[in-house]
Amino acid sequence: EVFRRAVPAAGPGPADDPEALTAAARAHLRDRFLRARVAVTGANFLVAETGTLVLLESEGNARMCLTLPETLISVAGIDKVVPTWDDMEVFLQLLPRSSTGDRMTPYVSTWTGVTPDDGPRAFHLVLLDNGRTRALADEVGRAALRCIRCSACLNVCPVYERTGGRPYGPVHPGPIGAVLTPLTRGVESAADASLPYASTLCGACADVCPVKIDIPDLLVHLRGKVVESRRRRPVPTPEMALMRGLAWTLGDPRRHEAAVRRGARWARLLSRGGRIRRLPGLLGKWTEARDLPAPPAESFRGWWDRTRA
Repeated sequence: EVFRRAVPAAGPGPADDPEALTAAARAHLRDRFLRARVAVTGANFLVAETGTLVLLESEGNARMCLTLPETLISVAGIDKVVPTWDDMEVFLQLLPRSSTGDRMTPYVSTWTGVTPDDGPRAFHLVLLDNGRTRALADEVGRAALRCIRCSACLNVCPVYERTGGRPYGPVHPGPIGAVLTPLTRGVESAADASLPYASTLCGACADVCPVKIDIPDLLVHLRGKVVESRRRRPVPTPEMALMRGLAWTLGDPRRHEAAVRRGARWARLLSRGGRIRRLPGLLGKWTEARDLPAPPAESFRGWWDRTRA
């Protein structure tokens, strides 16, 4: 139905099979490529030795962008620069093997400026910072800039496997996205501050990372940044106020024991049949999806003091 409505090349009644729909899409998009005067591409790597851009892909669409239009605009992050072709040789093997398990990428395109009578007549390179120097200034977080976007960490992450990419926001999903996004954008917004906590810290991502980024360590580092940013707020968040109260209570044995006795007494009043099904206020988050067992009439400390005195 979508093809009939939006793709003229599909005809009035395209066949209901993948091969026919693919052919219709190819005919429609090929016409767009042939008529386009300006193309915009990214780049996987920039080789500083010769000023060459390198693009790896599986389909060949980007290669058409590189050769057909009159003007080519390439946008690449400053973290994509590698010094020499000897370094590039390593990444050309590392990226496909870590990403899809292939020995090499089907399409490897390289271009250095323009060539008369071959390809675009004008070429523009946009080097993108967009928070990367901010990440570079972080002595711990700068390790994330080694990422080659192979997606190996996404393939093994138990959280990403169940949630998909949308909860991570733009631009990078998965474990490395939970690191790169708050590193480059900061942790001031609630969405960015939540990303370092979107992990079980199981370590699977660090095990498979081809450039040895310790992602769990970076996530813990960013969690510390989130906490520090909240401490600077003139009005503490409810969570921070609760944690400060707990720190004051747990900092003294007598306050701790008194709080345990009173808390256990109130908890038993809230229980029904030995279970607490709903807690008041902010504590209600704990009982939205689970019941809590009612505390015993006598704590372990109380039993110890009574029997060992």
